[in-house]
Amino acid sequence: MTTAKNSYDYTIIGGGIVGISTALQLKQRQPQASVIVLEKESALATHQTGHNSGVIHAGVYYAPGSLKADFCKRGAKATMKFCEDNSIAYKQCGKLLVASTDLELQRMHDLQTRCVENGIECIPVSQQALLKKEPNIIGLGALEIPQSGIVDYREVTRCLAQHFVAAGGVLSLNSHVTSAKERANYIEIETSNQVIRSNFLISCAGLMADRLCRMLNISTDFAIVPFRGEYYRLPTQHKHIVNQLIYPIPDPDMPFLGVHLTLMIDGSITVGPNAVIGWKREGYKQINFSVKDTAEMLSFPGFWRMAANNIYSAIGEMKNSFYKPGYLKRVQKYCPALTITDLSPCPAGIRAQAIMNDGTIVQDFLFAESSRSLHVCNAPSPAATSALPIGEYIVEKVLEKTITS
Repeated sequence: MTTAKNSYDYTIIGGGIVGISTALQLKQRQPQASVIVLEKESALATHQTGHNSGVIHAGVYYAPGSLKADFCKRGAKATMKFCEDNSIAYKQCGKLLVASTDLELQRMHDLQTRCVENGIECIPVSQQALLKKEPNIIGLGALEIPQSGIVDYREVTRCLAQHFVAAGGVLSLNSHVTSAKERANYIEIETSNQVIRSNFLISCAGLMADRLCRMLNISTDFAIVPFRGEYYRLPTQHKHIVNQLIYPIPDPDMPFLGVHLTLMIDGSITVGPNAVIGWKREGYKQINFSVKDTAEMLSFPGFWRMAANNIYSAIGEMKNSFYKPGYLKRVQKYCPALTITDLSPCPAGIRAQAIMNDGTIVQDFLFAESSRSLHVCNAPSPAATSALPIGEYIVEKVLEKTITS
């Protein structure tokens, strides 16, 4: 094991829930190894982990046999157990997938079949039963998923980090990685405050995943395209408007789940998100633009191919981003009681979506690697739910490379 100053056996870039989960499980598997996590912000979970809807997904939507399906199903159970073991508040409130049209009703039946294939409990709900369960929700029918829940993933991440540090791991905040070079016997990583030599590098960099690959001259055929998800919050008088999470039936050709009503662990209810192109990778404000991020995105051929393949949905999402009544209409199709004055803006989220050169939207997990590094290039929703089994998977892959090499 390495002992020199600023030298580590393993370096993990990214202090989101996937990076911290990986760090903890690596330290648990290799107690004598030196492990450091580099996070460029002054706190953990400030990007995707801290800007999502806080849902513990059951794994309804994902193709049987995919990493998504496996990670999500196991992750939901593991997340709830971790919360119980560490006195973290969570609620298994359940979810209703509401069909508003005949097409969505057919898609709902397809999702029911998928639930059976994935071994997930689901309960068909008739139109009349839906009205009894949720008096403020209308639809032709629904699918109830009792296993779904809610939690604050920032709190989960902080608790994972506490265990990591207690086990002897090193957490380095305010450490922005400026360069990384792979040598024959180590990787040299320069940050804003130190230089590190590491036997192995694990990148869980989210929105910066493709840039970390390029730093190490790893040949890839994808780029990260940021999708901005905008949310609204309902006023306190509507905090009991629903009893469960309310989701529309999603379009199976898109990786987004549609505008939904989400119970939050603090008792509030959010509406959203939509999915519009982000012109800044970390643009959470109402108006965001980065010359570098935009130029990089527009110069990527896969962006234009993806845009051409999804032009009509992209126009609709963009219109509703600027036209609040259009956004409201998407919610009113299943919750007509809401009005325009009920929608108060709340912080947006940015999804790091990997797009292939041919324009394909990557819907499962994607990894890249070199002799001394492993990169999580696409960790799509439900990455937060799945963080514990993802971390386990990454650790297995890393140990295979480092122990056998």
